[in-house]
Amino acid sequence: MALSAPYGGGARRPNQPYPRRNNDPFAHIRRNDKIRVPEIRVISPEGKQLGIMATERALSLARQFNLDLVEMSANATPPVCRIMDFGKYIYEEQKKSSHAKSTASKLKEVELTPRIENNDFLTKIRHAEEFLDHGNKVKLRLKFRGREMAHTEIGFNVMKRALEELGGMGHPDSQPKLMGKQINVMITPYPANKRKRKYTLHADEQAIDDAGKGDHDHDDDHDDQK
Repeated sequence: MALSAPYGGGARRPNQPYPRRNNDPFAHIRRNDKIRVPEIRVISPEGKQLGIMATERALSLARQFNLDLVEMSANATPPVCRIMDFGKYIYEEQKKSSHAKSTASKLKEVELTPRIENNDFLTKIRHAEEFLDHGNKVKLRLKFRGREMAHTEIGFNVMKRALEELGGMGHPDSQPKLMGKQINVMITPYPANKRKRKYTLHADEQAIDDAGKGDHDHDDDHDDQK
């Protein structure tokens, strides 16, 4: 009686390495000899249309310039390929990806008060503009102290003015809301080409994120604004 193979059915044998995954994000892009369709639409290194030609001819043309033939649109009829330096293309794409990660949106916070002086208010607006101009979301936070809670409309008016001042840089995700002793509103920046600044930071000024500042609540009467 024949014995069945101990590792039949596709089971992995001892000491057999697991297949490695290809982590190359550009591995799916066909190029040079991997392009096996008979004819393609060709684009020159400068971006000019060279028309439809035999794949072998296009590959020969790319090799004349020590460049690669790269498939850019596989689903087109015929597929669209471009003559380019593929190594340089990968470098540029990775550079874009790295830049996008480094400039990913972060949350910044700007703190206001109900009776904020005009100069201080404009300073806060300049800081908020700077954050929004760098693509960051901004949380405006207005905090009431002591008996200021009796006149929350003053705080809402300050918030309204702040949103109007920042109207060229971003839009509020919702209307300002009173939560406990604070009015909060989140501002999302517009796309870079739609942002319009009203102010600029002074030469020696740096935008300050108020998120790290400690809060000190005092409900005693001596906290009331005079």
